[in-house]
Amino acid sequence: MAKLSAVFSVKRQEPELVPPAKPTPRESKYLSDIDDQDRLRFQFPFIMFYPDHPSLQGKDPAIVIKDALSKALVHYYPFAGYPFAGRLREGPNRKLVVDCTGEGVLFIEADADIRLDQLGDTIRPPFPCCEDLLFDVPGSSNALGCPLLLIQVTRLKCGGFIFAVRLNHVMADSLGLVQFLNSVAEIAKRADKPSVLPVWKREIFTSRDPPQVTCQHDTYNKLTHTTGTKVNNMDSDNNLVQKCFFFSQKDIRSIRSHLPPHLSTSSTFEVLTACIWRSRTVALDHNPDEIVSVSCPVTARGKQGMQVPHGFYGNAFAYIAAVSSAKLLCENPLGYALELVKRTKTRMSEEYMKSLADLMVIKGRPKWDTTARSLLVADTTKVGFEKVDFGWGEAVYGGPIGSIDFTVYYANARCRNKIGRKPPC
Repeated sequence: MAKLSAVFSVKRQEPELVPPAKPTPRESKYLSDIDDQDRLRFQFPFIMFYPDHPSLQGKDPAIVIKDALSKALVHYYPFAGYPFAGRLREGPNRKLVVDCTGEGVLFIEADADIRLDQLGDTIRPPFPCCEDLLFDVPGSSNALGCPLLLIQVTRLKCGGFIFAVRLNHVMADSLGLVQFLNSVAEIAKRADKPSVLPVWKREIFTSRDPPQVTCQHDTYNKLTHTTGTKVNNMDSDNNLVQKCFFFSQKDIRSIRSHLPPHLSTSSTFEVLTACIWRSRTVALDHNPDEIVSVSCPVTARGKQGMQVPHGFYGNAFAYIAAVSSAKLLCENPLGYALELVKRTKTRMSEEYMKSLADLMVIKGRPKWDTTARSLLVADTTKVGFEKVDFGWGEAVYGGPIGSIDFTVYYANARCRNKIGRKPPC
């Protein structure tokens, strides 16, 4: 994949605004106190690769998707606010407001002089060619006053295409974005309207009056370290390198062999997260007394006691941290790290989300700790990007274009070898 990035070219048309197909309400909408936290104020890119479909020869995926997008925006009109003049604005106490003006979503059509099969047996991040497959329109990538969505459809010589999208994270989490993309896909396949209608209701994650922090939120705390010792600082990504590692079923069985019987039913994500956290801490050679953490996103959707309505597409998750001293994490068996990771899921509750919203208000929407003591690991295998079907079938790959800052993504990758296709890792 890296070698091919230098031998194929992409020709883009001028970016255009795709407005809703019908008039939409002109109003202002407040985001929740989970939505507008500081660390979600960035543009988050995803990409999907689609093969040719024999029954759709002559169909232009860019035209089909652009038309469906326009119709879907009638229902998801907050995405279509004016992109360059205050689409997102800050109110008192840095509260974010969406101005719904119906101007449209940035859309780019492009053509690449390459076939999908020329990209090799394995299509997975990081993608060296991503700047060609998702063009950064000048003036569009800031958190405020910029597009909430940017979409590029790149046609391939074989009849397949690449769909790339960049989302302002304050508007939706990955599940909310996939809900929107599925709505576009359904309309592309001639549905009159989405099967799941969108629900705004951001007030369910708005702080209480008065706000009160009742839970521990280690992800937003500066972790303690021994004074006088050198601290690895990763606030800058200048020295970071993105790599993709494939864990086969054999690899995962080998890791599990180091676990005690009572942890044998742990999920693959939990096992790999614990292994990566422990191995990374050993490699960074922290002072033994330093406190280190790993945070995982835990969704509030479907959790007992949580009132997240069907169709809600805002941010409905929390990064919940597992913490340990470097000494205990490195000297104990893998099961120690795994038990800490498993406990993060059990801490999700209605009270936890209310406490987090209150923390955002009381602390002025604090950032996550971004030193080397902290790590974020996100699971995209069940989000459903690869399942979004615009009529050409499922994607060969669907998920993040690459990692951001100090985040590790656990993603599905359909990988082939000489004897055929391997199952997702």
